[in-house]
Amino acid sequence: MTEPIRYFRPDRTHFASLRTMARAVFADTFGHLYEPAPFSSFLEKTYGLEGTMERDLADSSIRWLVAASAEDILGYAKLSQLKAPAPAPQSGAMELQQIYVLHGWHGRGLADRLMAWALDEARREHAPEIYLTVFDHNQRAKGFYTRYGFVEVGRCTFTLGDRIDDDRVWRKGLLGSLTR
Repeated sequence: MTEPIRYFRPDRTHFASLRTMARAVFADTFGHLYEPAPFSSFLEKTYGLEGTMERDLADSSIRWLVAASAEDILGYAKLSQLKAPAPAPQSGAMELQQIYVLHGWHGRGLADRLMAWALDEARREHAPEIYLTVFDHNQRAKGFYTRYGFVEVGRCTFTLGDRIDDDRVWRKGLLGSLTR
């Protein structure tokens, strides 16, 4: 029998499991694009002790929703006030900073549930729009965001080591819309 998927807001006690899962997703998705040394350094800076993820988990202004089965974290979504370089954002805009799901769980509805939560949460905050950034060559993610009505509105860059990649800024208006 398969354990049911449960969704919850994480706290500091979930950091070790969250970081392990996030590192795995990022490495599986993008590890082949980068040299090992700068990639490892990025993973440590982002997901290591006292890294970006740990600071974000402690920041009460950042909202999280985790998907788990038994003790295994399978995915999460992270929502904040807008930080991405969006062109002419409306006051109160929010940002879906990450939506990660372990590769073995793709296509099972977890990302849909996490996206629905992020959109509902942004609406509860009366955000007029929500933004995200996505690697230009991440076609799977772009297809997913398109299904939810996001459209490309700008560009930015992502730097890892000596490599500078193109990211795209995407937007979805929220006023008067309903969750899928």
